[in-house]
Order: sequence, then C-alpha cells, then structure tokens
Amino acid sequence: MFYEPSARDRARLPHDPFKAMIAPRPIGWISTLDADGTPNLAPYSFFNAVSDNPPTVMFSSAGMKDSASHALDRGEFVWNLATFDLREAMNQSSATLGRGESEFAFAGLEPAASRLVAPPRVAASPVALECVVTQTLQLTDAAGRSTEHHLVLGQVVGVHLDERFILEDGRVDTAAMRPIARSGYRDEYSVVDAVFHLTRPD
Repeated sequence: MFYEPSARDRARLPHDPFKAMIAPRPIGWISTLDADGTPNLAPYSFFNAVSDNPPTVMFSSAGMKDSASHALDRGEFVWNLATFDLREAMNQSSATLGRGESEFAFAGLEPAASRLVAPPRVAASPVALECVVTQTLQLTDAAGRSTEHHLVLGQVVGVHLDERFILEDGRVDTAAMRPIARSGYRDEYSVVDAVFHLTRPD
C-alpha cells in the first residue's frame, strides 16, 4: 500500500496510522509553573532527546497548550519519566482542568522541589530532568504555511536519578524502571521491561 497522508483510503484506514508506525515514543511528562505559581503537569505524545552535548530534549504541542505557554513564559520546564507504576497517575494528569487547578493534586501526585529551575518535579518518578528553554519553533508545512504545532527545546541543566536503579558497573538499569511509551493510537502504550545488547561492527 502507498498513500499520501492527505488522501489515505479512509475505508481501509479510518484511523490515521502515523502514530502507530512511529512507535514506541517516549512520553513527555512535562511539569511547569503558570504565572501565578500554580504547578501544571501534562503528558505529551511527541517528545524525545535530540542531543547529548549539550543534553537537550524537545516536546511538541498541538496548539499553544498550558505546558508550552508556561515553558515559553518562564523559560523552564521539567521532564519526568513516566513508568508502569505511575501509568494511572500519568493518564489522570492529561485531564482538562480549570484554570488554577493543579494536575499534581488531581492525579494524587506529590510534587518535589527542583534544584535549578522553579517548576517542581514528580516526586515518585525515578528520573527528572530540569530544563532551560533554548529554542522554540512554530512548525510549518512543506508549502511554508504555519501550523498550530509548537516545538519547545530545552537544555538539561539538572538530573534527578533514583540511585536504586544504578548498577554496580555504573550503568542505569532502564528495564528495572519500567518506563512506558506511546505505542500507537490514543489508548495504546508499551512498557520497557527488557533490554538486549548488540555489538557494533566498528
């Protein structure tokens, strides 16, 4: 099958398979502060690391949602690792709440103070990355027309890592943390609970 995204056969593919093919995708569980200092927490489907020197992550917002606007206004955000144990709380934090309501409280999550940025982190998450916004970009299509998608890039300036997951050889035991990822459509996820090794040819 070949199709152009704007003209797919909706009888055979009623649901856009794009997200199902680009999978699994790390979850951008982003915490920010609004102008009044109220914590905000939300999961983003489009998130990833884009550089290791300097360590940089990005998330993309469909429309200028709270996390993106707060990150732009304050220049800071925190990424929190969503794990299998935290899956229900992560899902709850996606709820649409009224202005001034905190997703931390709604999802039953305890916030913990960050060291170098103002937004709090999820205390129960085994990894949190404190980030300073370095660039923002409103995405365009192939014709150069602006879209309503906004890319936020942040340099990691601080790392919180639960020492229980550091192995004797100094590696981090990713599988033991059981991170979850988006794996397709709106309700599909996967969990990383095993890893395998390959030796590079050079």
